[in-house]
Amino acid sequence: MEVRQNGYIRVSSRDQNEERQVAAMKERGIKQRDIFIDKMSGKDFEREQYQLLKRILRPGDVLYIHSLDRFGRNKEEIVQEWNAITKELQTDIVVLDMPLLDTTQYKDSMGTFIADLVLQILSWMAQEERDRIRKRQREGIDVAIKQGKKMGRPKAQVTDEFMQAYKKWRRGEITATRAMQQAGVKKTTFYKLVREAEHLSTPTN
Repeated sequence: MEVRQNGYIRVSSRDQNEERQVAAMKERGIKQRDIFIDKMSGKDFEREQYQLLKRILRPGDVLYIHSLDRFGRNKEEIVQEWNAITKELQTDIVVLDMPLLDTTQYKDSMGTFIADLVLQILSWMAQEERDRIRKRQREGIDVAIKQGKKMGRPKAQVTDEFMQAYKKWRRGEITATRAMQQAGVKKTTFYKLVREAEHLSTPTN
């Protein structure tokens, strides 16, 4: 029976360049139609193309992945998905940048043990790196707050453009939707600025 080869590629939504991974797959003889690509975060495995791929995998197939961090980020989920594919679906996995993670080469118990051990180590390292990044981000935010820097989106301001659109809207010359377009703000921001503008124009005793 002919062995079916499939490739799985993931790039983050910010990194749209999957060509390097595609080229590596094609060098292994995988056809474009058999390459499944997700452009989203690797925080979990709820990805459309990945789930579609899992549904068509059959015993004896080979799944190619460029690198473990392209497969996923969470250690427990990486190991869980790996076992689901290799043990439940009985599909082999080949990680292109890590020759030890090639289940087509390890059919005896010792080889399987080594591959499982390497997987555990690498998946742990992938999660540790993710945790370090989060920690650095948190530390950076804490330092910025201590220095008095404001975090998050800048507060919307009552600009001249807003006031011009607001006055036309109040006079009934344009619709609220048109006023939002002219002011360059969304609905929630528009009405927030309306309240602010009306408060400023209300005379105080």
